[in-house]
Amino acid sequence: MPPVFPPVVLWSVGVLGAIALVRLIRREHKRINDELERARATPVASKTERARHPTLRRDPRTGIYHP
Repeated sequence: MPPVFPPVVLWSVGVLGAIALVRLIRREHKRINDELERARATPVASKTERARHPTLRRDPRTGIYHP
């Protein structure tokens, strides 16, 4: 009994599926990186908010940070 699909057809479908998967992964990678770049560009807090909080300084003896 001959196979239902010739191996060339199955290989072709596999290659097309792999290409589609790579394109999907590449598009998601670019979308996530663009989103991260936008998040990095926006400041977390304004200068007045940052001025209200004390700067942490490291204790040289213990290595623990304190305000």
